[in-house]
Amino acid sequence: MICQIGNNIISSLGFTTEENYRNVKAGKIGIRRYENTFGVPTPFMASLIATSILDEKFSQLKQTGTCYTQLEKAAILSITEALKVAGIDVANERVLFVLSTTKGNVHLLDTTEVAKYEAERVYLWRSAQLIAEYFGNKNRPITVSNACISGASALLVAKQELESKRYDYAIVIGVDMLSKFIVSGFQSFLALSENPCRPFDKDRTGLNLGEAAATIILARKEEITNDDIILSNGAVRNDANHISGPSRTGEGSYLALRKTLNGIQSNEIAFVNAHGTATPYNDEMESIALTRAGLENVPVNSLKGYFGHTLGAAGVLESIISTCALKEEIALKTSGYEELGVTNPLNVTTENTTVQQKYCIKMLSGFGGCNAVLLFEKSS
Repeated sequence: MICQIGNNIISSLGFTTEENYRNVKAGKIGIRRYENTFGVPTPFMASLIATSILDEKFSQLKQTGTCYTQLEKAAILSITEALKVAGIDVANERVLFVLSTTKGNVHLLDTTEVAKYEAERVYLWRSAQLIAEYFGNKNRPITVSNACISGASALLVAKQELESKRYDYAIVIGVDMLSKFIVSGFQSFLALSENPCRPFDKDRTGLNLGEAAATIILARKEEITNDDIILSNGAVRNDANHISGPSRTGEGSYLALRKTLNGIQSNEIAFVNAHGTATPYNDEMESIALTRAGLENVPVNSLKGYFGHTLGAAGVLESIISTCALKEEIALKTSGYEELGVTNPLNVTTENTTVQQKYCIKMLSGFGGCNAVLLFEKSS
């Protein structure tokens, strides 16, 4: 069994998993309006980590003499917090690091930003290497960058590595920080909403972006305990529909759902945490895929109204919040949702609802027609 033995979330809603989950359960959102930020001339709604708090907390950790970017600081701090729960020897050769990010230090492509860093710092593999080295781990880390499904893909890569018995533990860190390049890029797609996003709602007008660092530490266990959360199954399917637009029939998402469920019935599923970006095509596509998979009556929620779309961190962050809710037997409210705005009759949550089933599903979709589904199981 591949089990979760430690986790952490750093976001606009807090610097611990407990703080983030408590705020989500209370209905607090981390999305705000920003002006004159990152050199972007147009105001935008986003969920940003407090830089001053991040710097202060990072300064309390051991210092190595390396000048780390904000992305690397957030990743290192998140891993440090997750290790407090896991209690493993992170430098051991049986521990693998897996980094999930879509953009990494892309801001260093701006020549005004690069003065403090070597040229290779813009590459994802270099950030992964520096993060692993900070903890004294000498294994070559794996870097996963697969658009918005990166976090889910990274968890599945880690699961495969553990099942191969090459490693005993895997530290999966999902992290992305915003910059002018990222915000202006999504603005050019006309994908950003001027208001807090409204997943699956008839009045949805687009997504909000967010920053986060989220860590899940996985272990291979021969025996499970009553408190374990198991990563039971998962799948990635690419329908190659379009460079940015999802399949109108939800083909890849449906195929990933069908492969992941593998005989599990809809009445065994506590809830589905959808990608739920609040863009017209994504939410419609997911409604089709869920209906085709026979999950239209299962509670469905999205966490984008709390954190925004956190890119390469989304799959890890939203898996943590979802498994916290699964353990507490709650299907969390979908912030921003009021009235169904997709053609298929989904059971979108409007309040925190009690559930008792043992499984939950995490869905993600991304550019290039990539789709991922994870299945988590509570042991008791």
